Amino acid sequence: MNDTAETTPVIEVRDLHKAYGQLEVIKGVSFAAHRGEVISLIGSSGSGKSTLLRCCNLLEDSQQGEVIFQGEKVKWKGHGLGRHPADRHQLIRIRTNLSMVFQQFNLWSHMTILQNVMEAPVTVLRRDRREVEAAARRYLEKVGIGDKCDAYPAQLSGGQQQRAAIARALCMEPTALLFDEPTSALDPELEQEVVKVIKALAEEGRTMLLVTHDMRLAADVSDHVIFLHLGKIEEEGTPEQVFGDPRSERLRQFLSATAPA
Repeated sequence: MNDTAETTPVIEVRDLHKAYGQLEVIKGVSFAAHRGEVISLIGSSGSGKSTLLRCCNLLEDSQQGEVIFQGEKVKWKGHGLGRHPADRHQLIRIRTNLSMVFQQFNLWSHMTILQNVMEAPVTVLRRDRREVEAAARRYLEKVGIGDKCDAYPAQLSGGQQQRAAIARALCMEPTALLFDEPTSALDPELEQEVVKVIKALAEEGRTMLLVTHDMRLAADVSDHVIFLHLGKIEEEGTPEQVFGDPRSERLRQFLSATAPA
């Protein structure tokens, strides 16, 4: 890999704005995630974390600013609330390289776990079914549920379903993984199953954007932490800076409120 590829961010947003009608929820946010970097987005409910993540994956249209994937700017048509991606092929290509893991597992109830993990690589990427099956089984083993290939989602615990969703994301062989509150729908005991998998992925050097309410997880896996407040970056830095020496009063209040008992 050449030096340019090494230094070009995988995902970059510049002066991003997002509104729903008159309500502006992202107000000029800029950041970059480089290869192998884990960035956590933290903040109170309504701060814009999940919306920002969805704008990065082009699941939401932003009204102003740039979204850049591996040095390639997203092409837009229209302006303001009428702005949309202009190139459908570019949109699909970028989305398939940014696998999203949602708060709700979004598994297809009528498919087995193995079929769920295989579906997108076979139907969207047109990969060879036998190769995809081998990869799917490998990723299910990786997340610790290799024995659940023939089970259906309803037969799994919440933690197992979320691990299946992570295996499904990995099977797309993405450039980066985007996690939107991946543990918030889980009981504390099941949450730890998923946290363990996310930590292992971070240790492998995968590029990840992580929206989380779990400050301990953010502190443990992140290279960079961004604290959003009212749609803006209130503070950012290394986990040591953000959690150990917060500068803004708003961040100090937030961390005090979210500190484990």
